[in-house]
Amino acid sequence: MTEAVFWISLFGLFYIYAGYPILVRGLARLIPLRRAIAEISSLDPDDPASRVSVVIASSNDGEVLRTKIVQLLNSPQSGFIREILMGSDGSTDNTAELVRGIGDSRIRLFEFAERRGKPAVLNDLLPECRSEIVVLCDARQILSDEAIPAMLANFADPQVGVVSGELVFRAESLEGSTAARGIGAYWRYEKSIRKAEARFRSVPGATGALYAIRKALFVRIPESTLLDDVVIPMQAITQGYRCVFEPRAIAWDTPSETLGRESVRKRRTIAGAAQLIAMHPSWLLPWKNPIWLEFVSHKLLRLASPFLLLVVLITNYQLASTHLLYGVLQILHVAFYYCALAGWMCQRIGRPSVLFGLQLTFMTLNLTTLAALWDAARGRFRVTWQRS
Repeated sequence: MTEAVFWISLFGLFYIYAGYPILVRGLARLIPLRRAIAEISSLDPDDPASRVSVVIASSNDGEVLRTKIVQLLNSPQSGFIREILMGSDGSTDNTAELVRGIGDSRIRLFEFAERRGKPAVLNDLLPECRSEIVVLCDARQILSDEAIPAMLANFADPQVGVVSGELVFRAESLEGSTAARGIGAYWRYEKSIRKAEARFRSVPGATGALYAIRKALFVRIPESTLLDDVVIPMQAITQGYRCVFEPRAIAWDTPSETLGRESVRKRRTIAGAAQLIAMHPSWLLPWKNPIWLEFVSHKLLRLASPFLLLVVLITNYQLASTHLLYGVLQILHVAFYYCALAGWMCQRIGRPSVLFGLQLTFMTLNLTTLAALWDAARGRFRVTWQRS
């Protein structure tokens, strides 16, 4: 019985982190979905169909937000921007003054006295958009010069409802700490899965820092939603459309330098994945969810990872003396945890490590998953902005 539990749990871990990525890449090669993509050069900024509404929900981002808007308006893609809707969610800094000071008639500032969270702001702003295509982005990240036209090109396919951009960490920022290196490696792994999902059917969610949607497909979301960048695309997918990944649409960012900061962000994300089950139980049914395989494998099964790790650890210890194979596996098992510990020590003393960053990130994410599930069990969902 112990052997069976060990191997089933080990297979579960293998499927979550390796088996599913291999499977979806194989499916993407065997039965890729064909779609029409327009050439960026063929897009005409004077054509109303090629102009977008940009929506930014923000709280107390002040100068960061101003820099983002100025960059958009001064970039080569400015001609594709019909308007920028900026929702200030209970800001108490000088955000409104700075935004008005930009002096561009395309900027529409919406000030909300009460801080309610990003979902509530999006619910209010998207119906106000005047363009058929809406680009949603965050205040912090700077966009590549062709981000908006690259996403627009994908909407030449009438079956495409959502286009996700790509979050890219600046190369120099990945050298800063052991945590940053591990986070960078994990994000590259994550993006490879998303690219395969997009080639096969659809990505079960978008990059929150940058994605575009057909306005007609937007459905109001509960104001307590934590993962709006999953729920909004999934609602489009369940209407029969696709969510694709566009690697040319880049949002430049910097990874967290410490595991504490990354854990705050990831804890909220993982709690949001648990929240999806409670808010949208129909997505657990294959006949209700067109991309059930991707949604369950990518978004939900990882919630079981820390429990599977614990079961494997305990059963491996119990089996170690019964056969040489289990003894070797226990050695490798313990070595992995020591590598994670070494990564933590390198992080503590401020010495970046190439060897131990990924192990440290893996263990941190699993510990964070436990904390996030505890948050979810107690209903501790907080949608308003938090500074880590």
